[in-house]
Amino acid sequence: MAKKTYDLLFKLLLIGDSGVGKTCVLFRFSDDAFNTTFISTIDGAAPGWEWLLSVLEPGRPLVSTRRIDFKIKTVELQGKKIKLQIWDTAGQERFHTITTSYYRGAMGIMLVYDITNGKSFENISKWLRNIDEHANEDVERMLLGNKCDMEDKRVVLKTKGEQIAREHGIRFFETSAKANINIEKAFLTLAEDILRKTPVKEPNSENVDISSGGGVTGWKNKCC
Repeated sequence: MAKKTYDLLFKLLLIGDSGVGKTCVLFRFSDDAFNTTFISTIDGAAPGWEWLLSVLEPGRPLVSTRRIDFKIKTVELQGKKIKLQIWDTAGQERFHTITTSYYRGAMGIMLVYDITNGKSFENISKWLRNIDEHANEDVERMLLGNKCDMEDKRVVLKTKGEQIAREHGIRFFETSAKANINIEKAFLTLAEDILRKTPVKEPNSENVDISSGGGVTGWKNKCC
C-alpha cells in the first residue's frame, strides 16, 4: 500500500450564484492560473464542454461528478501537510438538489458574490440559510466579495460585505482571481481556522472518503 503523503484532509466548498467567479477563484489558488474563457461549471448541456476545457488547459486534473468538480492542493500549516479538496459547486437554482448532499462533510465553505452584481450579494442570505440547513454544525464559513479589481463597476460597497460577515460571525475578504488579490490568503486562513478546531488524532485511510465527501472524523454531522 502506498504511503500517505499528507496528514489531514479538509473538504472545502465554493458556493454562490452562477457567474460570480468561483471557478476562477479555484484555479487561481490551485494552479495560479486565470482564464477569461472559463465557461460556467454547470453549463454541462453544451456539447463537448469537457473537451473544450481540456483544450483550454491541457492536462488539467479535473474530476467531474454530476457536473460538480473538485481540485486538490496540498499546503503545509503548523508543521502538518494538509490536502485541501476544493469543490466548485453549481450556482444555479435548478441544481440545488444536486449540491445539497455535498454540504454534508464539508469542513469549510466559501460564499462568493460578485461586487459588480447586486443580486449575487442579496442571495448570500439564501446561501447562508442553505448552509444552516444542510452543512455540519461546526463548519467554518467565509465570505468573499470577488472581482474587486473592477472598482469602476462596483455596486456592492465593501462595508456591506463587512456588515453581513460581522452579523454572522464569519471572516470576510474582497478578492480578485484576475489580479490575484487575497486568493491564497483567504484559502490559507480558512484552512488554519479548520485546523485549530480539528481533533489532534490524525485520520487513517478508513476515516477519509473522497467520493462521498467525507473529511476528518470527529466533526458533527447534522442528522438526515
